[in-house]
Amino acid sequence: MEKKGAIGQSETRWDAISKVKGTAMFTADFPVQNMLHGKIVRSTIAHGRVLEFDISEAEKMPGVVKILLPEDMPQNQFATAGHPYNMIPEKRDIADRLILTRDVRVYGEEIAAVVAKTELQAVQAAEKIKVTYEEYPVYLSPKESMAEGAMRIHKERDNVIANTKVGFGDVEEELAKADYVLKEHFSTGVQQHAHMENQVAIAYQSEDQRWTCISSTQIPHICRRIIGEAMGMPWSQFRVKKPFIGGGFGNKQDVTIEPLAVAMTMACGGRPVQLSITREESLAFTRTRHAIDYDVQIGVNKDGHITAIDFDVYSNQGGYASHGHAIGGKGGTFIHALYKSDALRYAAKTVYTNIATAGAMRGYGIPQVMYALESLIDDAAEKIGMDPIEFRMMNAQPDNFKNTISKIKQKNFLIEECLKKGREAFEWDRKLKDSLNYKSGSKRRGVGVGSFSYGSGTYPFGLEVSGARLILIQDGRFKLMLGATEIGQGADTAFSQMAAEILGVPTNHVIRDFMTDTDVDPFDTGAYASRQSYITGFAVREAAEEMKQKIVERASDIYDVRPEYLDIVDSQIIYAYDGEVVTSLADLALASFYDMQHGQSIVAESAVNIHHNAYASGCTFAEVEVDVETGKVDLLSVMNVHDSGKIINPKLAGGQVEGGMAMGIAYGLSEGLRYNEKGKPLNNNLLDYKIPTTMDLPELDFEFVEEMDPLAPFGNKALGENPMNSPAQAIRNAVKNATNVAINDIPLSTQRVFEHMKENNVITVKNQADAK
Repeated sequence: MEKKGAIGQSETRWDAISKVKGTAMFTADFPVQNMLHGKIVRSTIAHGRVLEFDISEAEKMPGVVKILLPEDMPQNQFATAGHPYNMIPEKRDIADRLILTRDVRVYGEEIAAVVAKTELQAVQAAEKIKVTYEEYPVYLSPKESMAEGAMRIHKERDNVIANTKVGFGDVEEELAKADYVLKEHFSTGVQQHAHMENQVAIAYQSEDQRWTCISSTQIPHICRRIIGEAMGMPWSQFRVKKPFIGGGFGNKQDVTIEPLAVAMTMACGGRPVQLSITREESLAFTRTRHAIDYDVQIGVNKDGHITAIDFDVYSNQGGYASHGHAIGGKGGTFIHALYKSDALRYAAKTVYTNIATAGAMRGYGIPQVMYALESLIDDAAEKIGMDPIEFRMMNAQPDNFKNTISKIKQKNFLIEECLKKGREAFEWDRKLKDSLNYKSGSKRRGVGVGSFSYGSGTYPFGLEVSGARLILIQDGRFKLMLGATEIGQGADTAFSQMAAEILGVPTNHVIRDFMTDTDVDPFDTGAYASRQSYITGFAVREAAEEMKQKIVERASDIYDVRPEYLDIVDSQIIYAYDGEVVTSLADLALASFYDMQHGQSIVAESAVNIHHNAYASGCTFAEVEVDVETGKVDLLSVMNVHDSGKIINPKLAGGQVEGGMAMGIAYGLSEGLRYNEKGKPLNNNLLDYKIPTTMDLPELDFEFVEEMDPLAPFGNKALGENPMNSPAQAIRNAVKNATNVAINDIPLSTQRVFEHMKENNVITVKNQADAK
């Protein structure tokens, strides 16, 4: 091992390290024998290059097994985004990352790693590694990164990752026709997922000489492929297992630490290595929500008709492409899904900068675009003196509308019903009237509303495939095997309910594994895009229907009854026409396995490729009290209303809505990562990163407009991400209603609100002195 890791002087290479053969001594599903621990060495600059490593002191530290530098890793560039593989090369995610690198593009870059006998020893050794840098200019915003003369963050490509435009009609002409044109700028902040369980992976070489990675991932099948790409090896040489995990919200839809964990075990002869990161690392150095700037225009006539909507979008990608333009570029579809207009232009740029890499996060770009859109819509309604709910309903897309951009027909699109139901349930008219009593003085009240639209999966822009397998067990119960993943949202419960309903058995007779295993479970792209209950639901339904048919046919053979006369109800094989019991499912299963003439196991399997989508919708109503002397915003009451088709499990659905509302409220009021001028994160800890507790939130009320969707497997549509998509704009509009001040940047922190109140002379310095 080199003492001075200067460029061009390294004598160690991945080829030499990876020739070390494993001992294949680890046979347990979760090996702990001789477990080693890894620690990442991170850069202390945001943009530059590592000129030299001094590892001499680190090598002397107790317990150190390996010190790994960039030259000790495979040199295969790979993409980390959890998207399905694309057969068209130019449509694949940008491969711009190495496992370890000397080229620093973000503060906290993975530049080296230590493997030691204990986690503490790894941490202590990592602290002893000295690094010499060449520093470059730091760009924190798209504007800085796109400026003339700005240095390329990735030398092989421009700082603008993508530049696209969608729409229809002549926007300039339609704006010119409008009675009023509103031009505004909106900006959203850098939110972090803050899931309970940080990223963790354990990698080891298994008995078959392949490499296993146990990971807290949302995307086990995709994770295996990305590990293979990073290592430059066949994907089949890797096995990914995902046990129950403590949340993800999209952060674990990126493959962040798994390739390094596998590289560590390869470098250590196949011994198991655990690589886990701290809360501070997870907040600052994994993935974030994209901060996006919007320059927008809307043309509106006095009668409320929208003539044109115009969006210029600048998405801050951070140092690596990750999910890239998929987030900033998608908004036009969902603007058009929500509102009629004579013309629409949505022009988006996604831009590399030197802040933390942005990736997938609950809502996948919709919270950002809907914040800008719904704030703009509210301002337009105010401009023409129209009630904001009536204005939205007047311009809402009708049911069965075919979206010009996505080509999806929006069946059962019930945003008007959501607005109507919410207006009554929230007591909007009463609260609006009551707020008139609080339009002066230091405490002022207002109400606001915000809407959204959302898809159930990614079609037609992304692949939507899934598989399911059902196995009849000898006692008449079933094993359901899926590549879909449970990440705390209740997916396994919902899938068991789906299968049980078709099979005619109690839900607890359908058994799901706690571990998703790429060697065993059918292919599924994973937990993201609010897709699983919709897309995987089709696979579960098909497998269950096939299983039921096979059971009925087996019962027909054994008991000599025509299959069309039979059904399964309450785990009994019955005559369909009168309910008489033929036999129990348990006895049928036993006979099916062991009958001399008919004995044979029963397995049903399905694989689906779904070529349609179901658009969900909803809205948030909010009532606030603003202390204009301090800028503090108190959320007095809030309600979400959701059009998500048939609700599969009301209790789980309620939990999803409450959690999403809390996250959306925080997005609007308090959360946001901050950076200094050098790109160093300033508040990547749970003290300074302001996540609300239950003490900070009002009662989280919600309602459903529940109607069976005709194209869904069980009448259901997306729900998991939807509750996040509208609270921020409802709060912003309520603050505007209370104070007559429109604040277009979120979060609406106390400091930001105070500054706007002062700028707009809502509260003066004299008022503050008098108040004291």
